[in-house]
Order: sequence, then structure tokens, then C-alpha cells
Amino acid sequence: MDSLRKTPEISWSTFLILLFGVVYVTAVVTVLAMYEQLESNALLLGVLLLTSLVLMTFAFGFSRLVKRTDIIDMMWGIVIVVLAIASFLANPDGVGVGLNIQTVATLLVTIWGVRLVHHIIRRLLKSTEDPRYKELRKKWRGNQAVNSYLRVFVVQAILAVIVVAAVICINAADETIFGIWAWVGVGVWIVGFLCESIGDWQLKRFLERSSSKNSLMTDGLWRYSRHPNYFGEAVQWWGIFIIALSLPYGWMGIISPVVITYLLLYVSGVPLAEKRAARKRGWKAYARRTSVFIPQLPREN
Repeated sequence: MDSLRKTPEISWSTFLILLFGVVYVTAVVTVLAMYEQLESNALLLGVLLLTSLVLMTFAFGFSRLVKRTDIIDMMWGIVIVVLAIASFLANPDGVGVGLNIQTVATLLVTIWGVRLVHHIIRRLLKSTEDPRYKELRKKWRGNQAVNSYLRVFVVQAILAVIVVAAVICINAADETIFGIWAWVGVGVWIVGFLCESIGDWQLKRFLERSSSKNSLMTDGLWRYSRHPNYFGEAVQWWGIFIIALSLPYGWMGIISPVVITYLLLYVSGVPLAEKRAARKRGWKAYARRTSVFIPQLPREN
């Protein structure tokens, strides 16, 4: 009996996201089938998924050439922007560029992506490969190239389509009116964009001025949240979803903010950043007084 492997425990967050996925897919398929829109939407998703896979395959080839898996961080933003623009161009009614819900949503995602790609390119040019990917490779068994392609590039190609789902919902609609929900969503998106942009800028300046790699960034937005940049990114996608609520089927876009928030909080964002920060001087005191994600006034130690 001792030789039997224990069944891995599933965390509550993983259970909830899986449950959400089952309920979401069931609801979407049911509604689209009822209104005879399942086939056309499945075709659009298939084309976008193929586009994402092709782009990520080229990125994988380039990563092997430069021997840096972390270029996937740059490609993440590029692929999502391409998918958003592609879904805009694929609108069956040919919605043009203007003050309409499709143009605004696509523009906001493009602004998000361009800023992110610019930020990451600057980081890539000034650093060696991100240690996260080196740690990942140590855990892989078998061919490293196959593992890298399937576990990193293919997985993120699929996730990119899921995350951009709210924009796809908006761009697939024939309604173009920019209503109250759209204005609220834009406002929420702006708050998130400012949090992410300012947080990244403050961290960049701190790292440039800091004489010790063992120092913690605890000023500015980082005084109120240990990860204001990740919080800002999540808020932007909640803003896009709120914009989608202007449409009859806009609720289908909820998968975008739910998945990106889950990834940031429990997979690739906060957990890895916390692991690195925990090695730095003053971490325990900082963690005790500062909110992990949502900005709040510092707690008294």
C-alpha cells in the first residue's frame, strides 16, 4: 500500500474554475444551438484558433533559434491583438471603423497589447532568459523541444483565444450602439490600464535606481498592492466584459476576465512573483501589511 501514489489534491480555485468552465460551455452551446448560431460561431472560433496556433508555432521556431523560451511573453500580447483585429474584420455585417462598440473594444485591446509588447521587448533586450522558464524545463521529462512547444506555446495559443472571447463576442454582433454599459466598461478599462502602466513604470524606475537586487519595491502603487500591475491587467479585461454587456449575448464574454484573473492569481502571475519576492529582505513585514492583489490601505503590523 505504501508504494501506491497518492492522488493529487485539487485546490478549491482549480475546482471552481473547472466547474465554471463546464457550466459556461454548456450554457453557450445550448443558447447558440437554440438560435441556430452554433455552426457559424464554431467556424469563427476554429479559424481564430488556427491563426493563434500558426503564430505561436512561428514564435516557437524563433525561440529555438535565439534559445529563449520567454519570448512567449511578447507573443502573448501580439497574438491577442491579432485575434481581436481579425474578429473585427470578420464581422458578418462589415462594421466599419467609427464610434461603435466594435471599434472601441478592438482599439482598447490593441492599446493594451501594444503597451505590453513594448514593455516586454525592453525587458527582453536588457536581460537574460526569465528564470521561470529555466525552472520549468528542470521539471519536464522527455524531449525539451516537444515539451516547450506543447506546454508553453500551444497552451498559450489556446488560452489567447479564450481570453479574447469577450472581444470576439462584441465583434461578432450586428449591434453597434455605444450604450451606458460600454461607457462604464471604458471607465473600468482606463482604471485598469493606469494601474498596470503606472505599476510597471514605478517598478522599472525602482529597479534602475536600486543598488541591491535584494530590495523590495514598496512605494507608489506597490504600497497598496503587492501586484498592482497584475491587478490592473485583470481590471482591463473586466472592463472589456462590461462593454460586452451592451449586447444581447455579451454575457458570453465573462470567460475572458474570469480566466485571466484566475491565471494571474493562481498560475503564472502572483504565485511566481511571490516566490521570487519572498527571498528578498523585508518580505514578511511587507506581505503582512500589504494586500496581495486588490489595492487597499496598508494594514498595521
